Amino acid sequence: MARRKPEGYLNGRPLRPESLMMSYGYNPELSEGAIKCPIFQTSTFTFKTAEEGKAFFEIAYGLRRRGPGEELGLIYSRLNNPDLEILEDRLTLWDEAECAAVFASGMAAISTTLLTFLQPGDALLHSEPVYGGTDYLLKHVLPRFGIRVVGFRAGAPPEAAEAELRRLGLAERLALIYIETPANPTNALVDIAAYAALAARLSGERPVLTAVDNTFLGPLWQQPLRHGADLVLYSATKYIGGHSDLIAGVCLGRRELLDQVRFLRTIFGTMAGPHTGWLLMRSLETLIPRMTAQMKTARHVAEFLNDHPRVDRVYYLGNLTEDDPQYEVYHRQCSAPGGMIAFDVVGGEREAFRLLNALKLIKLAVSLGSNESLAEHPATMTHADVDPEERLELGITPAMVRLSIGVEHPEDLIADLAQALEAV
Repeated sequence: MARRKPEGYLNGRPLRPESLMMSYGYNPELSEGAIKCPIFQTSTFTFKTAEEGKAFFEIAYGLRRRGPGEELGLIYSRLNNPDLEILEDRLTLWDEAECAAVFASGMAAISTTLLTFLQPGDALLHSEPVYGGTDYLLKHVLPRFGIRVVGFRAGAPPEAAEAELRRLGLAERLALIYIETPANPTNALVDIAAYAALAARLSGERPVLTAVDNTFLGPLWQQPLRHGADLVLYSATKYIGGHSDLIAGVCLGRRELLDQVRFLRTIFGTMAGPHTGWLLMRSLETLIPRMTAQMKTARHVAEFLNDHPRVDRVYYLGNLTEDDPQYEVYHRQCSAPGGMIAFDVVGGEREAFRLLNALKLIKLAVSLGSNESLAEHPATMTHADVDPEERLELGITPAMVRLSIGVEHPEDLIADLAQALEAV
């Protein structure tokens, strides 16, 4: 097979992730010398012997513990595939995770992970706002399985969330805290360390887990596992994929947790395919230059929007000042403000639509984190299925526009926004 035991050192010195993205976990000698990992477009794999097949299935389905040095061999692409195994090895490097699992979409990663660790009678505590699809899963799907869901506003202290859990009689039933930070689309932050500490306080015989959706900042600008999170989730469609040509999701964390997630992924069949794995490996090689360019350009765009008379408010992490309660969290938890900006135009939906319809270089489309800049209207698009009253309470107004900054020249993006704002 194409895989080899990953090595991350050169002459005893640890290599950095951007260097390891070119070769980590892959041996060209096992694939006819191909410099890039081939696409293993196959549904199943042959066993050398029946005994080997039996051993692989015993490990895959947890029927026994692995022996010393024993590895899970290739079985079937719903369980494992060389492209996904190499990709998962590489994904662990950015977040310094023990293990990773790749999924067919971000929502597949989120739903499979939550259903792995939640059961009827459990309670889940989550930050708000979250992506619209996640919001629907939490509020309309999980309750069908007897799971109580309690939200807290991003930026709220954990003591307030704990008090609400106790008021509802759910503190003893809490199984998982789900955080999306920065929040989509408002860029509001949640203190990961503080809520991980809350999870530890409320843990009993069964530990309360903390899972963080890190899609908005990606693995470059925030590493939730370093701040106490047990699991980190991504829509890999976004910054990790970065080219608007694939759909995928990722879950990372400790091996003991990911073994459980992977098992349910096998049963649900929510894993990504080999071609998607190959495309993601391609994308990881340019993650740093792409995300760095997007982050730098976003600063220029935000500065322009801050001073424009037809912009009422800009939601951008680089705008946080020392008197903002989220300033300290940002500097402790994040290493850069990323490439996401939201802003309210002066007016409402009509004015926001005028701006969106007038854009020429920036594409009117949902999604984010890609090479091209994208703009959308959260209230009627990505968050259309969120309760209208809740949307307003969370700051997702009819006047809000969400921007995902790409790798175009900043002056060109500013020129496009300037002429579009003239239409407002």
